[in-house]
This record gives sequence, C-alpha cells and structure tokens, in this order.
Amino acid sequence: MVGETGGKDFIVAHRSADVDALRTAIVRGAFEYQGQKCSAASRVYVPESMWSELRGPLIENTEGLAMGDPTDFSTFVGAVIDRHAYDKIKGYIDRAGASDDAEIIAGGACDDSKGYFIRPTIILARDAAYESMREEIFGPVVTLYVYPDDAWSDTLKRVDSTSPYALTGAVFATDRRAIREALDTLRNSAGNFYINDKPTGAVVGQQPFGGARASGTNDKAGSPLNLLRWVSARSIKETFVPPTDYRYPYMEGK
Repeated sequence: MVGETGGKDFIVAHRSADVDALRTAIVRGAFEYQGQKCSAASRVYVPESMWSELRGPLIENTEGLAMGDPTDFSTFVGAVIDRHAYDKIKGYIDRAGASDDAEIIAGGACDDSKGYFIRPTIILARDAAYESMREEIFGPVVTLYVYPDDAWSDTLKRVDSTSPYALTGAVFATDRRAIREALDTLRNSAGNFYINDKPTGAVVGQQPFGGARASGTNDKAGSPLNLLRWVSARSIKETFVPPTDYRYPYMEGK
C-alpha cells in the first residue's frame, strides 16, 4: 500500500532570519493556489524580536493580493474549489474572529455571491495549540504564533509535537547552528524540509516528495525510491551441490 494524505505545514523562523525572505515565503507559501495544496504553509512561528518589523509589511502584502479570474495573469488568488471547502474554511475564520485565543489581523472576508471567494487570511494565535495551528484547513488561511526569542529550542519541540502531520516544513535562519538544531529536532516533522525557502513547489523528477505520520507512507514520488513501493520483493537461492545426509560433520564425534 502507498499513500499520501494531508499536511499542517510549518515555517519556523529564528531571530537570525532575513525578514523580507520570510515575509515572501509566508505570502507565497500560504496563499498560492488559494492554499489548496497539501504542502501549503499553514502555521508560522516568529520570534518576538522580529514580529514588530514583520507585521506591517506582511499585512500590507496580504491585503494587497489581487483576487479574481485565474485566467487573468495579474490575479494571485482565485476562488476555493466548492461550497464544502468554502463553508469549512469560513468556519475556521468565524471561530477565530470570536475567540479570545486568536485574532484576525489580515483578510477574513468571505463572499459566495458569485463563486466561493475567501480573502487571504492571517490569524494571530495567542495559544500555540489553537485549533488552526493544529488542524488542516486547506484554504487561504495561515496562523501565526509569536514566541520568545530565548525559547528557540522549546519552539522547535512544539513544532514537532503540535500536529500529527509530517509533510513539509521550512526553517528560516542565517545562524548555521540554529539550522542544524532545526534539522535534528524536526527530522521526523517533515518529509520535505526547506531551508530559507517556502515549504511548497517540489517538482516531480527533480525533488522527491512525500511525508510520513498522518501525511502518508512517505513514498517519495519522483524518485527511484518510489518504485520499490510497487514491487513485491523475492529472494532466490539455488544450491548446486545439495547435502544428501542430514548429519552435520561435527556430529561424527572424535
């Protein structure tokens, strides 16, 4: 059996990260294809020292994304796929707007008068275990949590334990020690792990793709490794000089 299911894909930023690169990765990673892809960035962890610099430009970029007909190449975000998706995604947004543990800081508007349009939405979670930090939404919604700078190691452990999925994830840092620690701590958190890049965009045949845990059987489509999943292994032994007596030489005694 082979399988790939969903993801609750993360971006975790260290205080040494490039703020502009991080902002671009969040916007592209979360909102391309309306967030309707298994690898879309869905939860983001940002250090306190960076948040004041990131917040304004991130909101401005998000609010400025063009929505409309996807055949118009100036459009960045189209409609979500159907009524079921629209209702599900809107439910997360509505609950966040009414929650004491979360705040909508960008987007949040929904319109189903013609098609199923949802503005790209950023939720700021006060609780790192808030539902939209844990559950797959599959839409243009990303939830962000701000952590204390000195809690880097604990935050990595939180990233690992918050979601049952393990499809894609990204770390943003220029400190190589921080990157090394993230690689070690998050080794089982993402089948496709990105360093200073958005956690989306794997090209079949160039970057093998797949995740484990609740994300599937990590078959790495796009690589020779995947072929092993589709065969049944058989070992063959042929003996040219078979024994003709059950007794072993050591049984003959002295």
